[in-house]
Amino acid sequence: MSTSPAPEPREPRPALVFDDPLDQQSSDDTDRGWGERPSGNDSAADLKRFLDEKPPHHI
Repeated sequence: MSTSPAPEPREPRPALVFDDPLDQQSSDDTDRGWGERPSGNDSAADLKRFLDEKPPHHI
């Protein structure tokens, strides 16, 4: 008798997709992530933003 090990089950390979990638919306197609900050009249948040964005030569 042969004592060869049983073959392990293979994981399925990812399917190839031949759709047109230009038909899909990318993250660059939206304005999300372009420096928006939560709106509000919080002066502490304004000061924090000012200090975070101040150029190094203005320290």
